[in-house]
Amino acid sequence: MSKFFVSSSVHLKSEVTTRKIMLDVIIALCPAVIASGIFFGLSAVMLIAVCVLSCVLAEYICRKLMKRENTIDDLSAVVTGILLAFNLPPTINPLIAVVGSVVAIVVVKQMFGGLGQNFVNPALTARIVLMVSFPTAMTTWVKPFFYNNTADAVSSATPLVAASNSGVMPSYLEMFLGTRAGCLGETCAIALIIGGVYLVFKKVISPIIPLTFIATVFILSYLFGSDPVYAILSGGVMLGAIFMATDYVTSPLTTSGKVIFALGCGLITVLIREFGSLPEGVSFSIVIMNILVPHIEKITTPRSFGKEKKNAKNEG
Repeated sequence: MSKFFVSSSVHLKSEVTTRKIMLDVIIALCPAVIASGIFFGLSAVMLIAVCVLSCVLAEYICRKLMKRENTIDDLSAVVTGILLAFNLPPTINPLIAVVGSVVAIVVVKQMFGGLGQNFVNPALTARIVLMVSFPTAMTTWVKPFFYNNTADAVSSATPLVAASNSGVMPSYLEMFLGTRAGCLGETCAIALIIGGVYLVFKKVISPIIPLTFIATVFILSYLFGSDPVYAILSGGVMLGAIFMATDYVTSPLTTSGKVIFALGCGLITVLIREFGSLPEGVSFSIVIMNILVPHIEKITTPRSFGKEKKNAKNEG
């Protein structure tokens, strides 16, 4: 006997699927993957592979244990793995990366129902957990091309740390090209921008959040007396604005909501940088604004046509 499914309108069909969207994101991340391999060598490639494989495996095992349909073919776990690797130091112990993968997939994503149900960004939340759990490993940096010169395979300050300690700062060109210390995928601004342009061109993301986020950091940094160019090229501003803050699940749907969300991300980032004990604030700012998304959407969602406001008084 055939089954008929009844659902309310609107009945729309689209060729866009989760898998296709995630594939576009993976393609957009490829320039940064290549750049990280060039700057940080085989260890970078291995770290990305470890994060991707452990994320996929964690999702597969978790869905099996929960007796749910497996979803590894939608490629969302692959994207989470790449983004997690991009938020880690190039030479971090791979076992720590595996811990982060389990936190991102099992705790943040699957325990809340899987893709579309998590209320915070999995990769960023995992990074915060790792920062608290392994502070030394998560703040040990190396210079680009360290694998060609063992003398450079020592801890090196990131631009934000150097700025806070009045150290030697890299040039604008070095910041733009990525020849500086930092997390695996955040150093090469040009690679991230190329990926962002691709996503906008493919209409995977709207440019509202990235542009508003970056502009907010730029303007507020200038007002606080910091170099605004360094502010947007250093740390994880580009990576966070383009690939993290634009996550469908954890960002607002309305245009005004996107603007408010991005303004909040930029504001919190600058406040943490200027007044906090940590030199970087992108991860915390995005996660905090993720939590506020339901409230943002509540105040920015347009009222349905013909629907009265709750505080409206009935006449007669």
